[in-house]
Amino acid sequence: MKKMRRERPVRAGGAMFAVALCLAATLACRKSAPDGASGGAGLVEDPQKKSLAVLTVEDSTFTNDDFGKYVRATIGDGAKSVTVPVLSRLFGDFVDEKILLQRARAKGVTLTDEEKRDYLGRTKGAVAGDASAGAAGDAGDALLTERLLVEKYLSQLVKDLKVEDKQVAAFYAEHKSEYLQPEKLQVSQILFSSQGAATEVRSRLNGASEEEFRTIARTRSAGPEASRGGVMGVFSAGQLPSELEKFIFLMKEGEISRVVESPYGYHIFRLDKRFEARLVTLADATASIRTKLLDQKGKEAVASHLDTLKAGMEWKTRLENLSFAYQRNET
Repeated sequence: MKKMRRERPVRAGGAMFAVALCLAATLACRKSAPDGASGGAGLVEDPQKKSLAVLTVEDSTFTNDDFGKYVRATIGDGAKSVTVPVLSRLFGDFVDEKILLQRARAKGVTLTDEEKRDYLGRTKGAVAGDASAGAAGDAGDALLTERLLVEKYLSQLVKDLKVEDKQVAAFYAEHKSEYLQPEKLQVSQILFSSQGAATEVRSRLNGASEEEFRTIARTRSAGPEASRGGVMGVFSAGQLPSELEKFIFLMKEGEISRVVESPYGYHIFRLDKRFEARLVTLADATASIRTKLLDQKGKEAVASHLDTLKAGMEWKTRLENLSFAYQRNET
């Protein structure tokens, strides 16, 4: 029996481990198509191939129609323009999900009516703004319920994974540069549409206190932050327009600038506070590192489990029956 080669594609909209924890990644897929989904020929609904089998997993058979429902449920309107390479990766995901579904059922994993109702309610609520969300009807509900069953099965697979403190410390030491926070500045402004008004106000700000600056910002500034006393926010290098950034980053804390012209108008800036670059401590970084390492371990566990299942289960793809020219991902 010919078995499809194990692929490890970059998941469209979320890794399989994300499914194990919650279906947020799958829901995100529905809201935006995966990279490369635009500009393609789209999912072809070929009536002559609709009922042809494209996958068998032990005693279960899945058709082109089943795969089409999977694609629409995963990326919604993106199915209309998805490219062949993305369709190929989605077919790999489809195969993985159906193999896991078969295994979950064989292991006796079941869902209570309460779990189904709660999950379908949360899922439909999350995609309420998606015009395609309600189109699938009972078939769509069945697919989502199957995904919940896979999620429950995978959650049992990864529930005992742990990350030791020494692993967190080792990751922090190896990636310490990633935890260096750059210098940041809190900046305020008063914005005018005319140079004359800006010049007049700037002359009044010589030696002005912070409160005086904020009062004028509230009453005279045309900027969207006027109601906040002119406070624009906190910025690091690269987050402000270059013509403004090169000027602001040379200012001293508490300094009020001269009138600065830009495509946005005439600005008077105040550098409220300068936050020096600092290294995030191991203690502060531990939670995010632990989450990252758990996610990595989960992906590896699921991939390894899939390899084991594929080696031991009877399954077969019929790529020639697909309604598109499948492209194998060799990476």
